Amino acid sequence: MNPELNQIVGKAKGLILDMFQTFVAPLEQALGVKSTHAMNRLHHNADTEAYKNRIEAINYSLAHDDGQSNRNLAEADVILVGISRAGKTPTSFYLAMQYGMKAANYPLIPEDFERGQLPKDLIPYRSKIFGLIIDAERLSEICNERRPGSNYAKLENCRYEINEATAMMKKESIPWVATTSKSIEEIATTVLQSIKSDKTILG
Repeated sequence: MNPELNQIVGKAKGLILDMFQTFVAPLEQALGVKSTHAMNRLHHNADTEAYKNRIEAINYSLAHDDGQSNRNLAEADVILVGISRAGKTPTSFYLAMQYGMKAANYPLIPEDFERGQLPKDLIPYRSKIFGLIIDAERLSEICNERRPGSNYAKLENCRYEINEATAMMKKESIPWVATTSKSIEEIATTVLQSIKSDKTILG
């Protein structure tokens, strides 16, 4: 970015790939706007409190993806639950990256349905839980892409899991959203509205 240093580098006899001049100069000419040529802009962004919160939230969501850990659940802003392939993981990471929210997610499995209650680790945090539901036909399609012809992918099995998960959410008074025809952005907005988060979008 320093023109004097750039001239010195330009006189070198080695291969030079100037990523700035290759793209910035034509943009300046086309837009009729001069670049500020400011250095350390990215480093400055990394020093902001919002950036640090977002990175911390991403690390939290990674550690608490798919029920990997039950530690520090009290720190979660939201805990997403639902059967496998309902969209819990992408929604968790979207909330972390865009809103700086600590989002954990837990799968509901047949053992939970047999017991007729939430995983015991989640019970103390019921007020933070939000459910995701998906249509049986769509779930079967997704599962067949992963394990073609398996019992896991059969429509009957998908219907059973969805019905059980829905019944559990009703019993536990857990709010939920059907994710089948919604984008991650729409799902995240619904989650935020439900938990009445005061988080704002991070740039």
